[in-house]
Amino acid sequence: MKLSDFKFEIPKKLIALHPPENRDESRLMVIHKDTGKIEHKIFKDVIDYFDTGDVFVTNNTKVFPARLYGNKEKTGAKIEVFLLRELNQDLRLWDVLVDPARKIRVGNKLYFGDSDLVAEVIDNTTSRGRTIRFLFDGTDEEFYKTIDTLGETPILKDFIERDVVDADRERYQTIFAKHVGAVAAPTAGLHFTHHLMKRLEIKGVEVTPITLHIGLGTFRKVDVEDLTKHKMDSENYDIPQETVELVNRALDQKKRVVSVGTTPLKTIESSVTANGRLKSSSGWTDKFIIPPYEFKIANALITNFHLPESTLLMTASAFGGYDLIMKAYQEGIKENYKFFSYGDAMLIL
Repeated sequence: MKLSDFKFEIPKKLIALHPPENRDESRLMVIHKDTGKIEHKIFKDVIDYFDTGDVFVTNNTKVFPARLYGNKEKTGAKIEVFLLRELNQDLRLWDVLVDPARKIRVGNKLYFGDSDLVAEVIDNTTSRGRTIRFLFDGTDEEFYKTIDTLGETPILKDFIERDVVDADRERYQTIFAKHVGAVAAPTAGLHFTHHLMKRLEIKGVEVTPITLHIGLGTFRKVDVEDLTKHKMDSENYDIPQETVELVNRALDQKKRVVSVGTTPLKTIESSVTANGRLKSSSGWTDKFIIPPYEFKIANALITNFHLPESTLLMTASAFGGYDLIMKAYQEGIKENYKFFSYGDAMLIL
């Protein structure tokens, strides 16, 4: 497929700037692949579509406060430093983006607030990318605590045009969040509450995790018309044995395996046995799912309403079928569904 196949206009007013008051009361569009039927519900109604033995696969990655603001040595210029990934824990080397990049060269030092945290730029990686070494006289625990204190919740300002507020620390984190490492939330999971989880448990639905640490590459603009030439950034993942056993049992019993978001979807599709079952593994995946694609594991998907030309939309279209998903998106726009991280949800069955 081509990039232009995923081009359409979203009214700016439909990009959600804030989360709903209650997580599980966002809107839910339900799409039935077999009939093409589209229903309009509230998210907590999702429980009505599942039963004993069905399995929800969630992403338990935890977003860390990846956006720091430092001041350049000598000039005092304010520099935004966006932490992408830790390259070496012992040396405190990090892969980062800086803005404005033109002011930051190898050898520059950055100072962060009134703390003892200093960073030295040791390499240029891309136009905005740098490798930095943090200089910090303290334990690893003290270092990460300092980052957590100084850092800002990394909601994607290119799309959500507002300042970050204190409430984002809690609301831009799923209730499943456990393992620190993501720079963006697995947004399908943002709709779940502990109360909804209890109701699913009472109904006999199993909920089980994978971990995929979401990087900015998931949101990187696709700049090639031929989608087969787009290269995804690698992201670190882990699929525990307990999840494998629950998922494979559900498949054997012809039950639903529900991917809560496109990140668990690509994770489990990255680790499939020859006979179409999930296997335990960990490592890095750069899997890019576009239509047409034959899914081996998940047979239901919960996802948000994504932006045009995004890799997330392409993956959702592969799962639901391109024509049906494009039709659903046009209906979503007509019905004023909210888009992006804090927006409404879609269930594809």
